[in-house]
Amino acid sequence: MQGPQPTFAAIDELPCRTDPELFFAEAPADVELAKSLCGDCPVRKSCLAGAVERREPWGVWGGELFVRGEIVARKRPRGRPRKNAQTEVAA
Repeated sequence: MQGPQPTFAAIDELPCRTDPELFFAEAPADVELAKSLCGDCPVRKSCLAGAVERREPWGVWGGELFVRGEIVARKRPRGRPRKNAQTEVAA
């Protein structure tokens, strides 16, 4: 048996509804903040399931970060690639 479903008034008060830009942020620190705000969300599981089903291309959905339709652990800041990154050499 499931608990009571949130009312529309409660859904309108969720962080993703009050500050949606945060859930599509570029800065890694903002992305981590958005993910943490999903922690106690009453619709977290259904949000994540819906994002996976729709193949959301990017953003924070259900506490997970989507980049190019894939769930990734962390957003890397812009800049130089890691020193140990594999580079392909054109022949």
